[in-house]
Amino acid sequence: MANAQTVAMQAIEAVNGTITTPKGFKSDGIHTKVKRKRNDLGVIYCDQPVAAAAVYTLNQIQAAPIAVTKEAIQTNGKIQAVVVNSGHANACTGKQGLTDAYEVQEKVAKTFVIQPEDIAVASTGLIGERMKMEKIIPGIEKLEPVATNQGAEQFAQAILTTDTFTKSACVQTMIDGEVVTVAGVAKGSGMIHPNMATMLGFMTTDANISHEALQRVLSNVTDQTYNRITVDGDTSTNDMVLALASAEVDHAELSETHPEWLQFVSAMQAVSESLSKQIARDGEGATKLIEVQVSGAPTDADAGKIAKQIVGSDLVKTAIYGTDANWGRIICAIGYAGVTIDPDTIDIAIGSYDTLLNSEPVMFSEEEVLAYLKGEEITIHVHLHVGEGVGKAWGCDLTYDYVRINAGYRT
Repeated sequence: MANAQTVAMQAIEAVNGTITTPKGFKSDGIHTKVKRKRNDLGVIYCDQPVAAAAVYTLNQIQAAPIAVTKEAIQTNGKIQAVVVNSGHANACTGKQGLTDAYEVQEKVAKTFVIQPEDIAVASTGLIGERMKMEKIIPGIEKLEPVATNQGAEQFAQAILTTDTFTKSACVQTMIDGEVVTVAGVAKGSGMIHPNMATMLGFMTTDANISHEALQRVLSNVTDQTYNRITVDGDTSTNDMVLALASAEVDHAELSETHPEWLQFVSAMQAVSESLSKQIARDGEGATKLIEVQVSGAPTDADAGKIAKQIVGSDLVKTAIYGTDANWGRIICAIGYAGVTIDPDTIDIAIGSYDTLLNSEPVMFSEEEVLAYLKGEEITIHVHLHVGEGVGKAWGCDLTYDYVRINAGYRT
């Protein structure tokens, strides 16, 4: 299976595209003045209801839009429009928050003459404050989704909060001799520790796939990508990744029995990994992207768990910020990850520099490692020598600016 997956990945081509590159999708974003400057309301629109799948935050406190979107997708597994507002999370807003989310759904339905149950709703921003409905509701009427890169960029800007840049990815592959496109856009910078953060992700594809099969792909890919990033260890009330498939490409319906199934899975994986790394890179106050690669674990899941434990360690994150090759913090995180290991067979490398082999310290050049740690992308390699499991996780360094940004986030 590993070899088959590798071959499938080689059939994926990254392209310069957006969420409107897959056939059947339009988008737009506008400024309703909920936020001072940036766009704060956006929509993804399809000409007809299309197959949908979603994963949500595991936080037991979930924002009103999560409930509304879950209900919509459960109705028939299809969605025709996704409306997103930023500035207010509509979380912990009581019964009125749910009423407001339904009102947004109803207004979109009337504006675009579609069914309310075919509309997903998402929000991001401050927790505990009512949405400014007097601005959002009239704003919905001004949304004019188009199948252009400009429309996609307007949407990408509309979903941002403390993000410093928009995040998107697009790839293509061949299915039954036809070009299939998978694209995605996301936001996320702080309160990022998804098991499924404040992170929102939206993926579009013109592949022909059922709601059930798309859900299986998204759930599996999420475990290996979005759920492998951490900025600050906080899981938001609003996390959601939503995937839509328009079936605009004429190929046999995709399922596990299709001979090119793995190519589609790999395309979803490639977009999700790219978005995950962009979110980690844009962590609040971050100066470095950290990738942890773990091999030789009992299982792939164990490898991923250890990788995320390392990249989520505040001591590791601060060491990377301070350009300190403190591998002791790395092995410490390995030890409390809750995975069965052999304490005497661990290898650790920072970049290409070995610091530990078979759990024995290795002499290395502090100056060379210091120079490496001054870079913007840092990779930590761990080999456990107890199995065949492999996994990755992504995060960022922890800086003074993170404290500054979050100390004054609401005020």
